[in-house]
Amino acid sequence: MTSIDSVTLEVQDPAAAADFYDAAFGLGELVRVRAADAPTTGFRGYTLSLVVSQPSTVSSLIDSAVAAGATTLKPVQKSLWGYGGVVQAPDGAIWKAATSAKKDTGPATREIEKLVLLMAAADVTASKKFYVDRGLTVGKSFGKYVEFNMPSSPVQLGLYARRALAKDAGVAPDGGGSHRIAIGSPAGPFTDPDGFAWEAA
Repeated sequence: MTSIDSVTLEVQDPAAAADFYDAAFGLGELVRVRAADAPTTGFRGYTLSLVVSQPSTVSSLIDSAVAAGATTLKPVQKSLWGYGGVVQAPDGAIWKAATSAKKDTGPATREIEKLVLLMAAADVTASKKFYVDRGLTVGKSFGKYVEFNMPSSPVQLGLYARRALAKDAGVAPDGGGSHRIAIGSPAGPFTDPDGFAWEAA
């Protein structure tokens, strides 16, 4: 398993969700939507991060998402690691835009360097082993966080302890039911220890 080709968000209104994502982020086929009404409550156990080159691009993406109907969970701000903000889309998905740069090097763009899926793990060590056994290579691993090395993958993958990921997103960690996301990869289909469904791309 070397790549994630796309993620599919399961939503109640696919047309409205597609319009939102086109207006907010313009990610094309990387993020797909389909109709689903599986029960879900609270934090769904994942976030999607848009990694960009400079603060003005972070602000532009967050502003366009809010203008398209997203709710601000964490306003854009500077931090020790850079600059970022978090919003929740109308369909419930949580999105973060971030950069490690502290200053702009030019005008804001819509260019996204990386799309990262961070999934909450009940047992980070066990989930890491599950993915390593399926061919993934660990790029970074410390404490409650794992980042896999997937240089050719359109979507990057990481694991984070549930409570820590919820805190990073600005939401309570409680939640249950469907994750409302499917991961498209040549390695699918399978379901991981935390219930995330992978589908054949």
